[in-house]
Amino acid sequence: MNELLASYIPIAIFIGISLVIGLALLIAPFAVAYKAPDSEKLSAFECGFNAFDDARMKFDIRFYLVSILFIIFDLEVAFLFPWAVSFGDMGWFGFWSMMVFLAVLTVGFVYEWKKGALEWE
Repeated sequence: MNELLASYIPIAIFIGISLVIGLALLIAPFAVAYKAPDSEKLSAFECGFNAFDDARMKFDIRFYLVSILFIIFDLEVAFLFPWAVSFGDMGWFGFWSMMVFLAVLTVGFVYEWKKGALEWE
């Protein structure tokens, strides 16, 4: 029985360390935060526009381009990690399927770059 409980010691240490780090990250902002916010910081913020403008105004295309950019990288991460874990079992078909997927994502990234979504001025 002692051997079984001893095998859980690394897990208990890991949970203890993660709790300490988590609590430190939750408490640290209150200890080091700047305590005098200005009126701009306290004002309502909605999609990069003033909250009290006309609701029918046109949105800048850069907001949509940034969302496309987020989707590109989000999809890449969501599919690359499981692919990397099972890479040895998939063979050449799995390899070339991922290369086609990455090529499509690269085309999307180049499109974003050419449209200027990475330059916010």
